[in-house]
Amino acid sequence: MDCVIRNAISTDAAAISEVVVAALRESNAQDYSPDIIKRVQQSFSPSAILSLLTQRQVYVASIDGHLVATGSLDRNTVRSLFVDPAHQGKGIGSRLMATIESMAAQSGVKLLRVPSSITAEGFYLALGFLKIRDEFHGVERTIIMEKVLGD
Repeated sequence: MDCVIRNAISTDAAAISEVVVAALRESNAQDYSPDIIKRVQQSFSPSAILSLLTQRQVYVASIDGHLVATGSLDRNTVRSLFVDPAHQGKGIGSRLMATIESMAAQSGVKLLRVPSSITAEGFYLALGFLKIRDEFHGVERTIIMEKVLGD
């Protein structure tokens, strides 16, 4: 079972949407209300993903040709990192983040930010990110985290 990480392409949009929606419904639903999950998942329809592909550096991880994770880099900010629930806890998210951090560093980013969900806060802490503050969008809590890249 070899995990391949690559740049996302337009034909990945539907599979990316499926991974995000599955993670939202199974993992994030433990920390967020059904209304918040429903609202957030609307931002990740296949057509919305196609739009994001033109705005960010989007990456995907696949195993045996099956897309199992996605994440993106928007200048100095990590966005939309999701791992299919069946593949969580296997190091795929960490490998995807290592790729994103490397690409950010190559682009000259010194301070990488991530607006983390409550669900992913521990994941990012384990990767060396530090909590800066909480932000609220209505009742939706997001944890703003940062990591210094390089020396």
